[in-house]
This record gives sequence, structure tokens and C-alpha cells, in this order.
Amino acid sequence: MRQLKGSKQQGFTLVEIAVVLVIIGLLLGVVLQGTELIDNSRIKKASSDISAVSAAYLSYQDRYKKLPGDDGPNLVALTGRGGDWATVTQFGNNNGSLTAALNSTWNGGGEHDNFWQHLRAAGYISGNPADEAANALPKNPWGGLMGITVDAMGGGLNGLKLCMSQVPGKSAAALDLQLDDGLGATGQMRATLGTAGANTNPTNVALAAPYNESNEYTICSAL
Repeated sequence: MRQLKGSKQQGFTLVEIAVVLVIIGLLLGVVLQGTELIDNSRIKKASSDISAVSAAYLSYQDRYKKLPGDDGPNLVALTGRGGDWATVTQFGNNNGSLTAALNSTWNGGGEHDNFWQHLRAAGYISGNPADEAANALPKNPWGGLMGITVDAMGGGLNGLKLCMSQVPGKSAAALDLQLDDGLGATGQMRATLGTAGANTNPTNVALAAPYNESNEYTICSAL
């Protein structure tokens, strides 16, 4: 099509293009900074949760002289304490040790859900003491679950551990470095490679490679 006489083609000047590019750069910077702030806040919350559960676990033993989750030996012994205790539905065998296997970390089997019910009934953590099975497990900052295990994990970490599922690789590495040695196969925090979007049970197989930011992990920290 021929251009009409007297008309001018309209376009962006170099100055206008430069201004647009600057604005786009600023917007990208804001988005990336916001994402980084969200990631850091989740890592901070996870660290705080680990400390809070550890403190609750020790405080419970100090008050009741029993382990949360193992407390019992029958339901009446717990509901008879009154208050929130009247709503609990789980009790332990009161044998002085927790039953919390690796392969039932996320389904609340054994004394897993007992653990959370008892801490809630005692007022050490928030939530409904009547929640059972997997519903009793708290959410972690990444939308996965928090659970416990006493089985050896990640190449031989024994004792009670607090686990979190669906943790992004970048966050898992940062949290491990903040609280331990930054390596998922050693120290007081161990990791299991997870399936994206799934609550992968921890295993006793040591992590074969460093944390990868493209992966998700189940991480467990000794309490």
C-alpha cells in the first residue's frame, strides 16, 4: 500500500525504547527480589518450626515425664487430664520409646499422629488435638508435611528426627547450610531425593549427590 502524501510513519525512538527496557528491567528486578524474599521467609519459618518442635518435645518430657506420642498407657489416662486432653483419640504404649517408622512418616501410623496430638493437647504447638492419621501432621512452609521418625535415616542418622517433605532443592541446601553442614548425606540433617509434588518417605540410603536446585527433597533434622 502506498503511503499517502503528508503522512508520516510512526515508530519508537531510541530514547523511548531505552525507557521501556529500563522499566522492564526494574519490573524483573522487583519480581526476582520478591521471589527471593518469599524463599528466605520460608527457610526462616522452617528453621523456626524445627526449633519450636524441639523445644515442645523437651518441655513435654519435663512436665509429664513421658514422651509425647508414647504417653499412655490407655486413653483414659490422657483424656482424664481435662481441657484439650478430653479431645485426644490416640495414646501410646508408655514403653519409653516412640514407634515411628520411616515408611509411615506421612500416613500417621505407629505413634506418629499420637506425637502431634499430645503436643497440641499440652498446648505446646497449635492445631486440633483431635486430628488423626495424616490429618494430624502439620504443613511445612513449602506445602508439604512435617512428620517424625526414629529409624536410622540418610546413611545412619539415629534418634528422633523432624522431617519435612516437598522441600525445593535450593531451599533444602540453604536450610541445611544454616542449621548443619550443607550436605544432605552427613551431619544432623539428612535428605532423601523426593518425587515432585509428593510426600516421599525418608530412607536410610545416604544422598548420592549434592543438592540440586531442580529437585525436591525430604529433609530430616535431629531433635
